[in-house]
Amino acid sequence: MCCVFSPAFACDHTPSTRPRYGVGQVSEVIVEPYNATLSAHQLCENTDETFCIDNEALYDICYHKLRMLCPTYEDLNHLVSVTMSGVTTCLRFPGQLNADLRKLAVNMVPFPRLHFFMPGFAPLTAKGSQQYRALTVSELTQQMFDARNMMTACDPRHGRYLTVACIFRGPMSMKEVDMQMYNIQSKNSSYFVEWIPNNVKVAVCDIPPRGLKMSATFIGNTTAIQEIFKRISEQFTAMFRRKAFLHWYTGEGMDEMEFTEAESNMNDLISEYQQYQEASVEDDVEFDDEQAEHEAYEDNAIQNGGL
Repeated sequence: MCCVFSPAFACDHTPSTRPRYGVGQVSEVIVEPYNATLSAHQLCENTDETFCIDNEALYDICYHKLRMLCPTYEDLNHLVSVTMSGVTTCLRFPGQLNADLRKLAVNMVPFPRLHFFMPGFAPLTAKGSQQYRALTVSELTQQMFDARNMMTACDPRHGRYLTVACIFRGPMSMKEVDMQMYNIQSKNSSYFVEWIPNNVKVAVCDIPPRGLKMSATFIGNTTAIQEIFKRISEQFTAMFRRKAFLHWYTGEGMDEMEFTEAESNMNDLISEYQQYQEASVEDDVEFDDEQAEHEAYEDNAIQNGGL
């Protein structure tokens, strides 16, 4: 299921989507691997920012964090709404440091295709309930980077952050926010790529969300998100190799080649995330040296009339 901002909104702000992936333990539709793969194929090429929200992660939050016995879709949608409300905070309210979606994209997307974000929120509360005590900026920061607060069913500790954005709401000291963000990066430096300096962006809005004194919204561009794409790809391959359920799609006018292209695009995306997860500063230096040697060779050849 996907929600896209209207064209009128997109005129002033960068195209952004919020897909909800249902593939996993809580899948309700057998052909969801097909739908998710075909969707990702289009999202790779036609959006600038994609916020991935996984039903499996939402259920985990309801069961384990909020201690719900039987969460409903209203409970899941509540988590989605508070998170996306946090993402769009700076569009709707003034603040000490503001960032609209376009500025967010500039800071969050180092490579055009790697624009799939993992959102999170702190503090997490159930629908209709209120927080019983105020959290400190330090506690908010710790919760915000906790894998159990993420809306995507993958562990960020299995990858590395390319970029991160943190949006704080409520009355708080900018000095304390900067100090906590510095501490979290220093203690977890191995989880951040070293070849993108200053890759954590912070925005602060003085107006808190309803029912809370302070909150924090997390947006992470992490290579760990390839875990989701790998899961979807494995399920897609298992069915597509046997042409299972394919007749429902071809009967509506689709071609098998569309599925093959979508599968290939998904595998390419996984490879790209893995490539940049393993990249280091030394790799870039070696590449630059090779490129410099190649350019010097071409210049020399041109001078000698060889090219």
